[in-house]
Amino acid sequence: MAKDLRKQDALDYHANGRPGKIEVVPTKDAKTQRDLSLAYSPGVAEPCKEIAQNADNAFKYTAKGNLVAVITNGTAVLGLGNIGPAASKPVMEGKGVLFKIFADIDVFDIEINEYDPKKFVDIVHALEPTFGGINLEDIKAPECFYIEQELKKKCNIPVMHDDQHGTAIISSAALLNALELQKKKINKVKIVVNGAGAAAMACINLYISLGAKPENLMVFDINGILYEGREDIDPIKKHICVNAKYRHYTLAQALKNADVFVGLSVGNVVTPEMVKSMSKNPIIFAMANPDPEISYTTGESARKDLIIATGRSDFPNQVNNVLGFPYIFRGALDVRATQINEQMKLAAVFALCELTKAAVPDIVNLAYNEKQISFGPKYIIPKPIDPRLLSAVAPAVAKAAIDSGVARNTIKDWEQYKIELENRLGLGNQLSRVLGAKARKDPKRIVFADAENIKILKAAQQVFDEKVGYPILLGDEKRIHSIAELNSIDLDGMKIINPKIDETSDIRKRFGDLFFAKRNRRGVNQYEAQKQMKERNHFGCMMVETGEADCMISGLSRNYPVTIRPALEIIGLESGVKKIAGMYLIFTKKGPLFLADTTVNFNPTAEELAEITLLVAREVRQFNIVPRIAMLSYSNFGSSNSPEAKLVSRSREIVKEKDPSLICDGEMQAILAFNKEILRDNYPFSELVNGETNVLIFPNLAAGNIAYNLLQEIGGCDSIGPILLGLKKPVHVLQLGSSVRSIYNMAVIAVVDAQEKLKNKIDIKQQEGSTRKKR
Repeated sequence: MAKDLRKQDALDYHANGRPGKIEVVPTKDAKTQRDLSLAYSPGVAEPCKEIAQNADNAFKYTAKGNLVAVITNGTAVLGLGNIGPAASKPVMEGKGVLFKIFADIDVFDIEINEYDPKKFVDIVHALEPTFGGINLEDIKAPECFYIEQELKKKCNIPVMHDDQHGTAIISSAALLNALELQKKKINKVKIVVNGAGAAAMACINLYISLGAKPENLMVFDINGILYEGREDIDPIKKHICVNAKYRHYTLAQALKNADVFVGLSVGNVVTPEMVKSMSKNPIIFAMANPDPEISYTTGESARKDLIIATGRSDFPNQVNNVLGFPYIFRGALDVRATQINEQMKLAAVFALCELTKAAVPDIVNLAYNEKQISFGPKYIIPKPIDPRLLSAVAPAVAKAAIDSGVARNTIKDWEQYKIELENRLGLGNQLSRVLGAKARKDPKRIVFADAENIKILKAAQQVFDEKVGYPILLGDEKRIHSIAELNSIDLDGMKIINPKIDETSDIRKRFGDLFFAKRNRRGVNQYEAQKQMKERNHFGCMMVETGEADCMISGLSRNYPVTIRPALEIIGLESGVKKIAGMYLIFTKKGPLFLADTTVNFNPTAEELAEITLLVAREVRQFNIVPRIAMLSYSNFGSSNSPEAKLVSRSREIVKEKDPSLICDGEMQAILAFNKEILRDNYPFSELVNGETNVLIFPNLAAGNIAYNLLQEIGGCDSIGPILLGLKKPVHVLQLGSSVRSIYNMAVIAVVDAQEKLKNKIDIKQQEGSTRKKR
């Protein structure tokens, strides 16, 4: 298994806690006896009667309308081949996870122990009453063609084999955009396809639907080119066979003067020489996994006029099925379509094409560390984390279903439908993926000050494997290696530094001198300055301060004040900041929620609370989120004259004086921050009446810390934090008992924070240089 996805990590992920990746969660209350009587007998009889009278009532009274079956027999699983139905279950569960997080579609995965295509069809057809749609997955060719076609004939719900049509739809959109950029017409180009399996045939047929000419195609399988008269050719492939005079053609010969190469077979079969032999402004889709037919960098080096796409996420133009299937089924389900027809697939193609040409939202630019991604040779298809995909593709598919007469339901208000789609998915999952993607674009050096700890080492390995940063481990090297060996943690490629040993004495001396220069009139003498550099927090902070590292994570085994003090003494506060603050990022079903101050300031004054609020607002904006701030108290807008309530009210006034455009209101009770009906009825003047609150400012440390812990433990929310605000350079302090996941998340935040601080520093220097030139 590849180093960046270790076997034990994958096994632990699936085994820890509740085994597997999915569960069934009730959507109705089932707490009281009355609830149970409605959920089951006798109340359940009423919807049963309604459905018996009209089968379509199943969409009204059951989960059918949002339920898709992911079905396989395990005969062609990813790169594993025919591993059987039971072994394919983790993949099918994973597909269900993607349906849920990208389109809010519920899934039952069904693994069928049947290899006879006719019997398989009968079994799946018998399951039709349960589901709103059927996604066929990982079924080998040629049986998959027969199975899909028969089920489409027999079933009155959408059926799609994603391995075929998902790749076809995404690559078709990419192809149309690439041809536009290369100033070529699909009906004129010569296309060479390497591979003639399920995905390749679906691609070819969709390209033909879009205007490609069969006579302009040359298709290869494992036995060579498909030509007329070849005895082993399936009937469904005869329309793409070339004249028998080409039967001895090799792939290299076919690529000479070709406009487009599409690879859906095996890796490393296209050479730079073959690329150079292609026509002017060629296009290559090297979609074999895990290794493409030619790597992105090799192809780009061979031809400067080449547009290349692969299936890999670490290069531009990733052809990824997740751009299609969740949104296609979403649109089909929402109009109760009876099938997924050619018009619906083409609608998805054109929607993806158009979305690529639209202005890219800031959250996507943030993820890829780009100022502005725009339509061009390195952006011919939307990014998988683009939040607009759901509201762009699903409506297009739904409209095509209605127009082509296969919809049982219509949509009257398309704009409202798009709003409903956007509300289906919280921003939390998107933000988490965006932060990881952004960190990977420009990894930074992270000091882990508590490296003699198994959790830290596991998190450091994940940071390194996920390519979000370069860990620097502080501690005793022998002890660190001993812990790593006992727990199968691979430390290859990570730097280990022990601040206490003789080998680091020169660095300690240099750091000690710098520390003494900073603190010599603040109670620190020369001896103490040198001695402190043996302590890992001081040493790590000095690495960050001198630029030998970019950020630091500490505090897992030490109390909070002890960990913060070296950061304050060595790194110091940002310009204009008087006090640091601690913030948590909580991922809720309604989206990300930022809480402050949760860790640092016990009883802030009105001025200090205002400064905390402004620090948090600035940080939230760095996530490309507009802050909508509720300043909390036990009173509402002057309902109490107590000093505590007045302090929050005055703090809000200071905030508005310093940043009038900031959406910020208070003092208010927490219920008003989230219950818009109560807020609108009683305080319609509030700035928070419209839109969701995403920042909570607490009046003191006790309130903030208690609220955070309740949300995390009882609410079951994922969190990142505490994120320290106000330091010149990123140092973050872990909470006692932090999990490996929490430590990893903090490392991602530290890397993103380091990227932003470096960017701000460069911007300031450029502004200063511009000012000097004007003078």
